[in-house]
Amino acid sequence: MQLPDGIQNLTIGKDGTVTAQIAGQPQPIQIGNVQLADFVNPAGLQPIGQNLFVETAASGAPQEGTPGLNGLGSLVQGALESSNVNIAEELVNMIETQRSFETNTKAISSTDQMLQFITNTL
Repeated sequence: MQLPDGIQNLTIGKDGTVTAQIAGQPQPIQIGNVQLADFVNPAGLQPIGQNLFVETAASGAPQEGTPGLNGLGSLVQGALESSNVNIAEELVNMIETQRSFETNTKAISSTDQMLQFITNTL
């Protein structure tokens, strides 16, 4: 995609259409399209760092398409992806898990001491 000189505003639509408002022209012009890719097995992609992935035999070939069609996601200009985790809930879950682990550790230790006592006395 080549960006023309004199761009005042660049817009990306939900369908991937890239339009630009150029100085001196009343109507924006379409300068390209953003395509999305999907894989049969996304877990098979090989991470190469910085949120980049490379196609492998396990992932299959990319299936490119227009955003918003055939199960591909849509694009939202200017949006930031946020976490889908409730921090307070996950913190409570972590504390419960930690306490459960401590309880199990104490039970195993007590059982070990009882078996050691039985072994030494008998």
